[in-house]
Amino acid sequence: MKTASTRFKGNAGAVPADRERGARGGAGALGALAALAVLAFPALAAAGDQPDLFTRGLQAGPLFAGLAALAGGLLTCLTPCVYPMIAITVSIFGAREAKSRREAMLLSTSFVLGIVVLFTTMLVVAALTGSLFGSVLANRWVIVGIAGVFIALSLSMFGAFDMTLPDTLMQRLSQVGGIGYGGAFLLGLVSGLVAAPCTGPVLTGIILWIGQTQSIGLGALVGAAFSIGLGLPFWLVGVFAVALPKGGKWMLGVKSFFGIVMLIVALYFLKTTFPALSSLAQPTPVFMAVMAGLVVVGLALGAVHLSWDDGGPGVKARKGLGIALTVACGFLLVASLDLPRLASPVPSAVAGEAAPRQLTWLHEEPVAVSKARAEKRPLLVDFTAEWCGACKQIDKETFSDPRVMAKAAHFVAVKVDATDDEDPQIDAVKGKYKVVGLPTVVIYDSTGAERKRFNDFVGPDVFLAALEGIQ
Repeated sequence: MKTASTRFKGNAGAVPADRERGARGGAGALGALAALAVLAFPALAAAGDQPDLFTRGLQAGPLFAGLAALAGGLLTCLTPCVYPMIAITVSIFGAREAKSRREAMLLSTSFVLGIVVLFTTMLVVAALTGSLFGSVLANRWVIVGIAGVFIALSLSMFGAFDMTLPDTLMQRLSQVGGIGYGGAFLLGLVSGLVAAPCTGPVLTGIILWIGQTQSIGLGALVGAAFSIGLGLPFWLVGVFAVALPKGGKWMLGVKSFFGIVMLIVALYFLKTTFPALSSLAQPTPVFMAVMAGLVVVGLALGAVHLSWDDGGPGVKARKGLGIALTVACGFLLVASLDLPRLASPVPSAVAGEAAPRQLTWLHEEPVAVSKARAEKRPLLVDFTAEWCGACKQIDKETFSDPRVMAKAAHFVAVKVDATDDEDPQIDAVKGKYKVVGLPTVVIYDSTGAERKRFNDFVGPDVFLAALEGIQ
């Protein structure tokens, strides 16, 4: 990144910005799949004060993201919207009547390619339009609306109502395709639409996350991986005539599982607008272990394996209580992973020596700028928001690092909370520093010259290197 020579002067003067790559992480990083991973593997989430392994994998590289999307596709295939269609669909595109194993494989592959084209296109479009997500997610009413979508998806998974396409459209789609490679491809293309009621819960979370990453390559990879997971059972049945287990009550359990995931995601969105929702969360191993244990208790009560139709009021009460306990404790577990690590205690001063200085934060930008000018000290400005996942990761892993806290002790540091996009003062400060997305961290030396700007998550080692030599 290029270095700017503009100086900070009170509330006047603009600070040039490098090109922002958009808001990353956030709700999508802990979207549907992240919550699913926390519920499925609570022991991993409770292993310590590190971020859960799923979220770290998404942020670390594409391999884990692809594997997670593949798992999401496979789980989606086990829902009542998709699973009963497998044997029938394979017969429609002709794999059952194929003259050879090779022909059956090509037909089945053509069908899966149709699914791949559909969902990969969706996620590439989400990545291309991702620049809108940073500003959109800054609006509290948009966040509430997104949470409402997840709540509606959850209620659908619990059987409150059916999410289906209009009957006329379903009839038209059912007539698409037929025997032959082209017909199999077209059938795969529209099968994703027919299965929309059950692909929606997982796919919505993935689309939100990809929209925030703005990575076309990652969108294509995750879209293809999700599609392959969704299409793999069709391919196996078509090529090898695999006999699938009979459908039954277990598929309703899969839907209940997705319903729980969606409610946790909805609460995660809402906590950015209503911080009190996560006020009980604590970033300690003991708290996380307790929450994980209560999630297991909720599941054991019947949150997933019981059906609303299994019995009388007692069964319904057990399932309702299990869902409430699993959702509440699962949300607090996810929220605790989102909190900064507890700061290490400041070392005691040796006899006759002053205690080591540590990085401390101000929260009023004009005060910080005036202090830096008056004391001829370097300035560190961190723009953050409740909805910004990468901002929280910087707090958790970088600013809480003892080496960074000691190295930056001579800086005047200020945090600008940009959560409320309707506050004109916040807009003015963002305009002054030319902030177009979060995270944004700007470093100035004591003369007021900008020395470094970060528009993405940066680890402690890289941040320490950026601080080197700045006086």
